[in-house]
Amino acid sequence: MHPIGRASAALVARTPAHTWNNRVMTSPTRSPRLEVAALAIPVSLEMIVALIMNFLNQVVVGGLGTTAIAAVGFVNSITFIALLTFGSIASSVSIMAARAHGGGRLHELNSVVHVALIIGTVVSGALIAIPAILPSHVLTAAGGSPSVVATGSEYLRISVLSLLPNVGARVLSGVMRSTGHTRGPLIATSVTTALNTLLGYLLVYGVGPLPDLGVVGAGVASLIAALLNVAMLVAMSYGHNGLIHWELPSSRREWWQVAKPLFVLAAPLALTELVWSLGGYLYNVIFQRLGDEALAAAQIAGTLEALFILASFGLMTASTTLIGRSLGQGDAVAARHWVRRLRKTAYVTSVVFGLMYLATALLVGTLFPKVSDHVMNLAMLSIALNAAFQWVKVQNMLLGVGVLPSGGDLKAVVVGDSAGVIGAGLPIGVVLGLFTPLGFLGVLIGRIVEEFAKFAIFVHRLHRIDWDALAREHGSADTGAIRDSGTTVA
Repeated sequence: MHPIGRASAALVARTPAHTWNNRVMTSPTRSPRLEVAALAIPVSLEMIVALIMNFLNQVVVGGLGTTAIAAVGFVNSITFIALLTFGSIASSVSIMAARAHGGGRLHELNSVVHVALIIGTVVSGALIAIPAILPSHVLTAAGGSPSVVATGSEYLRISVLSLLPNVGARVLSGVMRSTGHTRGPLIATSVTTALNTLLGYLLVYGVGPLPDLGVVGAGVASLIAALLNVAMLVAMSYGHNGLIHWELPSSRREWWQVAKPLFVLAAPLALTELVWSLGGYLYNVIFQRLGDEALAAAQIAGTLEALFILASFGLMTASTTLIGRSLGQGDAVAARHWVRRLRKTAYVTSVVFGLMYLATALLVGTLFPKVSDHVMNLAMLSIALNAAFQWVKVQNMLLGVGVLPSGGDLKAVVVGDSAGVIGAGLPIGVVLGLFTPLGFLGVLIGRIVEEFAKFAIFVHRLHRIDWDALAREHGSADTGAIRDSGTTVA
């Protein structure tokens, strides 16, 4: 029997099975490979569907001209920061929900979800107030040109309103994934992104009886799709699956016991996402210093790479669910073995999808027929190097977003990302890219060194996690106990 199977069998032998709505929470008869696939594949498909639909949305807006593209892109770069913040809240909820679900603590699960929904709604409501009321002032202060401000102001006003339903959708999606219900978010995302694209086209260009709203039409379509998305997830979570029920902490002390670990987990994750996004922006600044052709080549390679990186994205959800569930059950042996299996799976998927990504180098000319030969050659060089080292990027994604946060080591995530970007990648990219004949290749080398620097830190910290202590801390079946989620390392 596989070690994880032995650990699960031992757990079942010594404790009664936890069930909600006649569903057994664990699947001791399912092979570990199928367990990972059942969790990872729907999430990866969801990310790929969203990526493709977002690309189609860009094509729709692109028909309005250069100013429309610039305005939408500029507004999205502002709202992206808020989405990263809310994404960190959803990630922290996922970790806590997986532990509560694994231990059969329904009250804790309900409390965590609803405290997160309330906090997220209040924070997002406060955040969107100024851009919703004074969108042109916000765009001007952010450095938008007069044409971008004129075109994008109303789009910003509508777009920030979408943040409210998106908060609920991200929290509910995270909870559903971390408790093994991965198909629901996939269905909701597929339906609503398809609606967003279709409705966006109809409203942007005023097809049939619908008004011609231009750029604003894209914002209205996104808002409608976001409202439908959260409505579908609410129906799935509270109705069809019966996963959660309306229940709040019963005292001020319990409110604090829920809110504190949510912020303890969310703050470092938000910081590392900010560092990552800022690093990507600064790399683009370096490429821009090398010329428009270098920046265009980097964008082409990055756009294609995103599709194949996201193919492994589901492994992060699988790690949050399986490790959190094991810790919630007090099973440190299973948690350790899930880490090993997930890392091995990540190596396999990164090699397979890395080779598929490499093959796209032959399609650059076909996909982007209007680019020059020089841009095509630079893009092919970038694709080849990124494909060769995709394995380390996937490992960092798995460790930095899934395994280490699930193991309570948030310091490693912040230190690894910060040291990789600020301490290694960017300085090397600047020196080699701008002050040596390597140029474009030098910037690519800097990005690769960044990944290896993060990988070294992540692996070092992984070996220091005390899984036995975490299992003791989070494995209590006491339904009234809601524990902090601090760092537990040796």
